[in-house]
Amino acid sequence: MGPFLGILLFIGIIILFLFIFTVKQQTAVIIERFGKFNSVRNPGLQFKIPVVDKIAGKMSLKIQQLDVVVETKTKDDVFVRLKVSVQYQVIKTQVYDAFYKLDNPFTQITSFVFDVVRAEVPKLRLDDVFEKKDDIAIAVKGELQEAMNSYGYEIIKTLVTDIDPDEQVKHAMNRINAAEREKLAAQYEGDAARILIVEKARAEAESKRLQGQGIADQRREIAKGLLESVDVLNGAGITSQEASALIVVTQHYDTLQSIGEKSGSKLVLLPNSPTAASEMLNTMVTSFTAAHQLNEHQIQKEEETQKRRKSRDDDKDDSSFKFPTLD
Repeated sequence: MGPFLGILLFIGIIILFLFIFTVKQQTAVIIERFGKFNSVRNPGLQFKIPVVDKIAGKMSLKIQQLDVVVETKTKDDVFVRLKVSVQYQVIKTQVYDAFYKLDNPFTQITSFVFDVVRAEVPKLRLDDVFEKKDDIAIAVKGELQEAMNSYGYEIIKTLVTDIDPDEQVKHAMNRINAAEREKLAAQYEGDAARILIVEKARAEAESKRLQGQGIADQRREIAKGLLESVDVLNGAGITSQEASALIVVTQHYDTLQSIGEKSGSKLVLLPNSPTAASEMLNTMVTSFTAAHQLNEHQIQKEEETQKRRKSRDDDKDDSSFKFPTLD
């Protein structure tokens, strides 16, 4: 009896395994009975009748991705290769349609992608293809969604992941891009140089203005000091001419002292005799007096000329007057 029980136990285990099967997560199993669709089994422990029921196939319910490369021509006659990534998934409630209605979903999706891309891209120029790649992806998704829903597939997302123009076109675009960047760089460098020149000129102008203002203030203060010195000397009984001579001589020797204090100075002040200051003053006074006399003489001469002209005009008016005659 022992061997017989062992055989029965072995046969029972085999029959049990023929009755029982498991379905993995995110998977659907299609069961056919005598070659005809029976049911869709979900993940977990499942039972079937041996010989009568058969596992016809399995469908993955995970999101899958298909990359499609399409070569087409743009509106400006440039050949370009687009890589379109399509993410799709079997609809859980339409596993029957996905298994029985469509034999090869990859071929079907590829055909629709080719059709949409070759309909949209020829309407656009090459630059517009790069800018409107999202619009192309939306158009592909809309067309696929409408077509694949009836086959039990849902289009999750479509992306245009690569746009590859012809090699010669890429080189030309790179040269244009480099030329534009060089032009922009030259423009920026020119603007910077112009700004530097303008700012330097403004700084120099401001420096000259401040320097002139400082010299004017300095001379104004010197003039005030000289005026005060003359007033003090006049109060001491010294005439204005003597006071001016004294001030000029004092400034002359102050200048000589300041030059002598600087080591290595090569400046020579001429004239440099003891009487140089008074001689300069006498020369200046004589020049001013001569100029003043010349100006007065010129004014006198103009006044005499106007008087003579007026006298001639008066004589002319008197000679033109005639007494009326009696006929």
